[in-house]
Amino acid sequence: MNESTSIHGQFNEVWGNPRGWRALTIVNHTTIGLRFMLTGGAFFLIGGMLAMLMRIQLARPGRDWLAPDTYDQLFTMHGTVMMFLFAIPILEGLAMYLVPKMIGARDLVFPRLSAFGYWCYLFGGLILLSSLCLGIAPNVGWFLYTPLSGPVYSPGPNPDFWLLGITFVEVSTLGGGIELAASILRSRTAGMALRHMPLFCWYILVMSLMIVVGFPPLILASILLELERALNMPFFDVARGGDPILWQHLFWLFGHPEVYIIFLPGAGIVSTLVPVFARRPMVGYRWVVLAVITTGFLSFGLWVHHMFATGIPHLAQGFFSVASMLVAIPTGVQVFAWLATLWVGRPVFRLPMLWVTGFLVIFLAGGLTGVMLALIPFNWQVHDTHFVVAHFHYVLVGGMLFPLIAGLYYWLPHFSGRMPSDILGRWGFWLTFIGFNAGFLIMHLTGLLGMPRRVYTYRAELGWDLPNLITSLSGFILAMGIAMILVDLALHWRFGRPAKSNPWDADTLEWATGTPPSPYNFISLPACPTRHPLWERPDLQTTISEGRHALTTIGHGRRETWGSDPVTGKVREIIHLPGNSLLPFWAASALAVLCVCLLLRAYAWAGIAALVSLGFLLRWSWENGAHPAAAPDARTLPGEPPLHSRTFDGPGLYGMAITLLADASLFVSFLFGWLYTWTVAPGEWGSGDTPVAWSVLALSGGLLTGAAFWFQRVVRWLRTKTEKHLPRHLWGIACVGAVHCLSLFWIWDGAGPNATGNVHGAILTVFWAYLLCHSGLATLMTGLQAWRAGVGYVTPAIPYEPRVVALWWLYTAGVFWVGFAILALVSLTRGGA
Repeated sequence: MNESTSIHGQFNEVWGNPRGWRALTIVNHTTIGLRFMLTGGAFFLIGGMLAMLMRIQLARPGRDWLAPDTYDQLFTMHGTVMMFLFAIPILEGLAMYLVPKMIGARDLVFPRLSAFGYWCYLFGGLILLSSLCLGIAPNVGWFLYTPLSGPVYSPGPNPDFWLLGITFVEVSTLGGGIELAASILRSRTAGMALRHMPLFCWYILVMSLMIVVGFPPLILASILLELERALNMPFFDVARGGDPILWQHLFWLFGHPEVYIIFLPGAGIVSTLVPVFARRPMVGYRWVVLAVITTGFLSFGLWVHHMFATGIPHLAQGFFSVASMLVAIPTGVQVFAWLATLWVGRPVFRLPMLWVTGFLVIFLAGGLTGVMLALIPFNWQVHDTHFVVAHFHYVLVGGMLFPLIAGLYYWLPHFSGRMPSDILGRWGFWLTFIGFNAGFLIMHLTGLLGMPRRVYTYRAELGWDLPNLITSLSGFILAMGIAMILVDLALHWRFGRPAKSNPWDADTLEWATGTPPSPYNFISLPACPTRHPLWERPDLQTTISEGRHALTTIGHGRRETWGSDPVTGKVREIIHLPGNSLLPFWAASALAVLCVCLLLRAYAWAGIAALVSLGFLLRWSWENGAHPAAAPDARTLPGEPPLHSRTFDGPGLYGMAITLLADASLFVSFLFGWLYTWTVAPGEWGSGDTPVAWSVLALSGGLLTGAAFWFQRVVRWLRTKTEKHLPRHLWGIACVGAVHCLSLFWIWDGAGPNATGNVHGAILTVFWAYLLCHSGLATLMTGLQAWRAGVGYVTPAIPYEPRVVALWWLYTAGVFWVGFAILALVSLTRGGA
């Protein structure tokens, strides 16, 4: 017993979280996940208060309690806060907290990235909310449609807070998606093949990849609109060749997948709880996994579902109508699996299952109205009415909030070591359930009676007064239910009765940790070749705590976990993880200053803030791999696999690949916008521009391609251990990259695209900037690698990092030639070649 206590003490010295101001340095996934959830909960309360202010205004006809502009700010901020600052961040936070514990890992594979993401989320949310305090909040709807959000109709700073603040938050969300996907694929414990992975982790894996692909279109749209507002570049200005419908395409390329990004984690919670309380494994595990993957794919083919009233061709409307109904099939598979599991099991109806039942009722009702909205004639009739508002509240609240609260009560003993109050929990459920359904069910009728969205008042003779009064009163009942849950949580930490280990008799590994868990989760990492480890081995928590499994050595001072094969779960290497650091906090702080400077149009100071942030990120990159701060002792025990930094296949390779997938989504969205504007306004293309220097551009591309293949050759030499002049080769590649960047800048300066005169010049300017940023980053990263090679952090014995950077070079060369082909195609069609 004393020996076990001593081992735990040694682990706490390496993994422990500091207090006071040093808590800013914490990178541990448990703390970061809790911070995401608590911050998301605070934003939820703010968004809810905004909703109640609107319901007071709409309770009776003809009210002037809120001024029109104030009401516009409230409804814009309500949707923005709930969608961007609450729903996805709190679900990502729950995933960050749970996923490593469920897959038998000690932390996420990029702990500093998750810490950086939290600070970006917090600072971006505060920047956005500051606009509400200043009375200059966004006021054109949470979807920021152009031209209403453009410089002509919204000349003030209101939309800029949305564009910059939300883009800052999306950096956090993208980082979380990359982190979670790479961790699930590469850090599962020994023997946990994909077919053994908990269903919740399957849902989070699909959600993370959807974030990686789905968020870049909105990031691109936000950048383009901010460039139009700040620099007068006409991407959405019809007079100069732009098109406001492009904003809708880019927005809903993100917006409809986002519905399923929000729904899938909620469904993952349900798929975790149902087997536990049914006392049997999930019926149709493989079918559920297939349904989740299918939902992820189909969700990207539905964006025009929101644009049936914009005048798109009838054939396209028919296609997207069918696709909108088709996505109900994989959702139905999951619902039938849940019901079948309950039917053939021995259900125990505890408090979390009450919320799961509420989810099933509300989400199915929302799904039915979704099928109705997929029918084009009906969609036209209720478009932009309160029927649509009621529908998406049924889908989002039913599909996300009810499962989230079910999960909150289920994992509450894990967070606190105490059991929730059954009485207060049931009161909270029934008040929430009754208030929600009474309010939003009648709102469908309000919409069918013709009440449009986003109106701040209405006349009495329209017949909308009684339904609105019922909805407003029901909103207060709903608020009482949420208040009851908050009271329950406040009393829980002091008066909740202590929970035994695994109080629900669950089957997944998170209940094999302590409750609450230690910073390192597991003092020893068990093999897990089964879907239900705690049902098959009830003593697992004890044997883990006593150190009877793997990786119990801590004298080297490293934070480490297993690195495993993405499919089979076979152990490949030991992943050593970075410790606590202030670098994520300072890098995010510098980016926050950059956003504020852009809001103030202080571009010189914005440039300085960008450089400072880049400096922090470079310092962050320096403390990697073989750096003493990352691996103070590189030795491993006999029979153990090597450290990941001494191999060619560590988690950073997967992190880079997933990052490039997000980048490719951004680039494809840009090409879509390029070709779209080319088709809608071909006469605006190229008027008054200087022809591109094609020969110099081709030569520049040749330099880029040569540098990329040279880098690949260096990686092959490292693999065969024959490279003897590594720093010299890397400096040479960096020099070639620098020449390529200079030639690109010379071509752009010589071509002189008219960035403010027409959409063609604006798009070309963004294209050159995109290429320069990628080539510049490739050159900078290679220079950093050359420097690291010079001091011995990268050698043939430590070959990991160059292979990661090599991926960036190949991608940069690829997008250059794709862009070259598109530019040549456009030039040929207008006779400019």
